[in-house]
Amino acid sequence: MAELTTLEEKLAEVIGLAEAAQKATEKVEGLVDDDTVASKLQQMREEAEETARRGTEVAEQRDGKKTAILEKAKETKGEASEMMETYLGDDADGLDGFEFMTMAEAGEVGHWAVLQKLNEEAGEEQISELVQWALPIQERHFSETKECALQLAGEKDPYEEA
Repeated sequence: MAELTTLEEKLAEVIGLAEAAQKATEKVEGLVDDDTVASKLQQMREEAEETARRGTEVAEQRDGKKTAILEKAKETKGEASEMMETYLGDDADGLDGFEFMTMAEAGEVGHWAVLQKLNEEAGEEQISELVQWALPIQERHFSETKECALQLAGEKDPYEEA
C-alpha cells in the first residue's frame, strides 16, 4: 500500500470522522425525545454524509493514493465508532449522547483546522476548497451539540441519582 503524506493522512482522518459522525448522530437521535433536537441531528447526519462524499472525491484525485487514504479513513471510522460504543453504554441517555457528540465535534473541528494549517504550506486547491466548505459546518455542529447538551443538562435535577 502507498505511503501517505501527513496531509493525506489528515484528509483520511476527516473522511473517517465524517463517516463515524453519521453513525453517532443516528445513535444519539435514538436517545432523545425532542423533535427539534432530533431534526438537528438529522441535518448533521446529512452534512456528515456530504462531507464524507466530498472528502472521498478529493481522495480519488490523489494519484496512486486513493486506496491507502480510504483504508486510513476506514480505520479512523472504526476507532471513533469504538469510542462511541464505549462511551454510550446500554444505560446512556440523551445528555450522555450530547456530551459524547460535543467531544466528537470538537475533535472534528480540531482535525479540520489541522488539515487547513498543513495546507497553508502545501497550497493544494482541492484541499483548500474542501476545508473552506467543511470547517464552518463543523464549527456549527460543535456549537449546536454544546447548546443541546446544555439544554438537556438544564432539564435535569442535579440532585437526582444518576
